[in-house]
Amino acid sequence: MIASGLDALRGKRVLLLQSPVGPFFRRLAQDLCWIGAQVCKINFNGGDLLFYPFDAINYRGSPQDWPEFLDRVITERKIEVLMMFGDCRPIHRVARQIASFRGLEVGVFEEGYIRPHFVTLERFGVNGHSQLPRSPLFYLNREVEEPPPVRRVDGAFASAALWAVLYYVASALLWPWFRRYRHHRRLSLLEGWPWLRGFWRKAWFAWRERGIEQRLTGELSGRFFLVPLQVHNDAQIRTHSGFDTVTKFIHYVVRSFAVSAPPDTHLVIKHHPMDRGYHDYRDLIRRLERSYALGGRLHYIHDQHLPTLLRHARGCVVVNSTVGMSALFHNTPLKVCGSAIYDMPGLSYTGSLKQFWTDAPGVVVDRELFRRFRDYLVKRTQLNGSFYRRLDLPGSHAGLVWPRSTQLSTRGSGKARSQAVAREA
Repeated sequence: MIASGLDALRGKRVLLLQSPVGPFFRRLAQDLCWIGAQVCKINFNGGDLLFYPFDAINYRGSPQDWPEFLDRVITERKIEVLMMFGDCRPIHRVARQIASFRGLEVGVFEEGYIRPHFVTLERFGVNGHSQLPRSPLFYLNREVEEPPPVRRVDGAFASAALWAVLYYVASALLWPWFRRYRHHRRLSLLEGWPWLRGFWRKAWFAWRERGIEQRLTGELSGRFFLVPLQVHNDAQIRTHSGFDTVTKFIHYVVRSFAVSAPPDTHLVIKHHPMDRGYHDYRDLIRRLERSYALGGRLHYIHDQHLPTLLRHARGCVVVNSTVGMSALFHNTPLKVCGSAIYDMPGLSYTGSLKQFWTDAPGVVVDRELFRRFRDYLVKRTQLNGSFYRRLDLPGSHAGLVWPRSTQLSTRGSGKARSQAVAREA
């Protein structure tokens, strides 16, 4: 889908479902219309409606009625392609099943496998549902053109925060209109509280953990294992792993470390920055430290510089995180406990976690395999850009770097063309 750029969707009838928070899908629709695609969008709540207010279908039915409704829209609109953000939301799981049964093309957007400055677009599914080959021979037996220079995307976090606030406010205000909608996460103005709490916690943890990075890169360099956590409601935990919760993953890793790791090593658990305002695992980790007699060897940190930690770690343990790609980039031995696209011989450690604690010093990342895998990943699944802040590209409303042959000509003409096609539809 990405290798052909926007040309893959030229002249197609495209149905857009839920998008990242913000106007990305509305901007994408303008680009699709400019190349001759016919675009239809379904809104499910007030936030969707805010960012795609025109030429869309507002679904106000129940989750039980959704499969029949979607099937009818696909038939009446003669839809050929479904596009969505994430493939694990209940409405998207149903959509993928129907699309598979009817032989439709599916394009799934997700945050970039390689961050920052990239977003993901894959056919069929992402992460654990990705169709990317997991065989080293596939990548070693093919040479992929080196990706072009990457354009930086700055200020995306501030834009994402603004879009999120507007999305939740609109969803709350328009709830009576979409009262039967059920979001995959809590959809309430109360979501503002964790964000506020996260801001002051960031300052508190920075003061409380002062000096820990210097210790990890000094006296403990090469003697600690790094465990970056996922966000508590991430699909990588709930769908693509056997843990269900981050708490279960912490229990699993700490127990294995206590039983099998060399006695002179330390375990460093790093909280996810986007989960700072929602959860604090400090009490849990203290209990586990006492329970397994790990006095002084178990550490809980938050906002230290990740690349620096990876360069000094003896190994890294993940469920399925973009940190895994960063670990490979920094030659850090990696153990994957979930379903990850980079979990293969030559990149990650394929033995058990119990063995990893002692085998990690001898694990070597195959640099040639990693280069070819990364280049293939960028070429086939990654688009330079952001969902939340557009790159300034001539003629592109979405602000993504598609293959050169499909870049739109001028922004003004693209806008006129998209409006004309929307009126015709």
